[in-house]
Amino acid sequence: MIARLLLLALGLLYVKAQQQNTCELIEWTGGHYVWPNEATKNIYRSSGRYISRNVIATRAQVYRDEVYLALPRYKAGVPATLARVSLRQRGCEADLEPYPCWAAQEEGDSSSFQSVVDIYLDENQILWVLDTGVVNSLEAPVRKAAPKVVGINILTQKKVKTLDLCGLVVPASRLQYVVSEYAPDGRPFVYVSDAATRSILVFDVAGNKGYRVVLPNAVAGSRRDVLYIALIRKPVNNFLLITYLSGARFFQIKTDFLRAGCAAGKIQDIGAKGAKLVILGTDNGSALFFRYEGRPEVYRWEVGTILKSAELVYKSPENYLTTQAFPDVSRRRVRVLESNFHDFLKNTVGCGASQRVSLMISNVPQPSAVC
Repeated sequence: MIARLLLLALGLLYVKAQQQNTCELIEWTGGHYVWPNEATKNIYRSSGRYISRNVIATRAQVYRDEVYLALPRYKAGVPATLARVSLRQRGCEADLEPYPCWAAQEEGDSSSFQSVVDIYLDENQILWVLDTGVVNSLEAPVRKAAPKVVGINILTQKKVKTLDLCGLVVPASRLQYVVSEYAPDGRPFVYVSDAATRSILVFDVAGNKGYRVVLPNAVAGSRRDVLYIALIRKPVNNFLLITYLSGARFFQIKTDFLRAGCAAGKIQDIGAKGAKLVILGTDNGSALFFRYEGRPEVYRWEVGTILKSAELVYKSPENYLTTQAFPDVSRRRVRVLESNFHDFLKNTVGCGASQRVSLMISNVPQPSAVC
């Protein structure tokens, strides 16, 4: 009997070790940062600059064994708004390492990150970081700096470009999502959604110039709440899929038109949604992941087919909802970032929001399928 129990225990330990080796799941509560030293942590905590329960990750990207996280400064007490965690971490709690360093997180310093709301990793390992410049956005919003998009080469951990968005926004702007692509000639372009002005900001990185594309009234409908954008890659053309959370329909435009600055009349209506959908991300190809508002089920939809053909590919555990699905290219899998964000908004998270990064079923397409 004792021998059987020992074998069972060894078997469970082996399964747990295998799960860790395949990097299937990492999780943490609140903001468990890697501090330079204990004294620094105590200074931040005593001054109110570190309140663990006010930290939550809402967006993520992955490269090899590192997951990069956007930690918006929705509330006071978020010491670092951009961080990374290791898929090879050990122990119960994942450690948030400020990225690229602590110095880049200084609130009130216009050259540092103020509130990172979205990130996008391109095929050349440039992490594009959307910083609204507004902190405490859920409590008493304060603008600390101008909005910007920063490009970081994650291989060198160096900033390679800062895009000043001042000339493209208005005081009422609400910047929410960022994606990027490369033109056929190799020039990088960055696209940012501005929900309040019903616009897409287009930035020619190499040319250091940008412009604003105002979307048709039909895109917004009655409410300008959350303006989702997703880069859909097809064999011949790339498309930017566009929809509001409260919008009734999906729209798209060829990115050729966005890059050329001739988007007028080029936006296509591609169908009704039927309900409020939360857009989660893509597989780096032509598939879009989404969930219905308030629901834990994640669906995969091949854009261009009827929405009813969407396939159920994942379901978050109880009390969790997915905020992003993102490709893990090195493992040819898709990961999800999930949390009890709904409880965070209601201030009912106790010690902090529960957050996790886990694998879902869907595979990432081969590179040849997304060129």
